Amino acid sequence: MEKLSSQDELTVMHQFDRLCQLALDGEAADYFRHLEYRANYEVNFSDMTEQELDSIFVMDEYNLDNSHFQVLGYDIEVKDTLLVEALQALTEKKRNVVLLSYFLEMTDVEIARKMNLVHSTIREHRIRSLELLKKLMEENMDGAE
Repeated sequence: MEKLSSQDELTVMHQFDRLCQLALDGEAADYFRHLEYRANYEVNFSDMTEQELDSIFVMDEYNLDNSHFQVLGYDIEVKDTLLVEALQALTEKKRNVVLLSYFLEMTDVEIARKMNLVHSTIREHRIRSLELLKKLMEENMDGAE
């Protein structure tokens, strides 16, 4: 390998220096373009309105305290522990009627078809179940005080 003259070395150094300047100018342009993009499309949380914050707010719910009831192939989740206790005190038919009626919003006729009963029987079960639920929940509320 032949040795470069001092003039050639100086030329190579200037070429390398220019190449570094161009690379830094390109990086600076990319950086400023990125800052402009962020200024146009990103917002600080402190600059957002309460309504905007509420729209992106998410609350994780863990159903550790929730109870599930299996009714005619449906999985029904009940979150209120007082209601769960009262429902568990009902007979299975009455509990099923209440769960299908109020949690799955089925009509008496639909429930009657699913359970192979007359719809007037379903109506009676629902009315008596509600009376029992009210009584049981009132007793549990009085006992908790």
